[in-house]
Amino acid sequence: QVQLVESGGGLVQPGGSLRLSCAVFGLAFSLYDMSWYRQAPGKERELVATITTAGGSFVYIDSVKGRFTISRDNVKNTVYLQMNNLKPEDTAVYYCTARRSSYWGQGTQVTVSS
Repeated sequence: QVQLVESGGGLVQPGGSLRLSCAVFGLAFSLYDMSWYRQAPGKERELVATITTAGGSFVYIDSVKGRFTISRDNVKNTVYLQMNNLKPEDTAVYYCTARRSSYWGQGTQVTVSS
């Protein structure tokens, strides 16, 4: 059975950092581009970043460019989102997905507050 399991979220102060992980089970992980999405309260889910099978990365939200970095480890079957200099506006549930699939994780909560 395919499962995606996010972890690493939590409560941090503005300016702090978190690294989110998404462990993937039951998929040929190295064959899929992977993405992180987020959904803030009262807002639609938005695409944050993608990493290709070859390791090329793309960040789509202007306000997080330069602060967030996506990476992957094809040995551990895990995709990461390093988040630095966090702002209250980054508060959301963060989800990972294998692109062109129907598989999503349950999400991990990130709360940025003083």
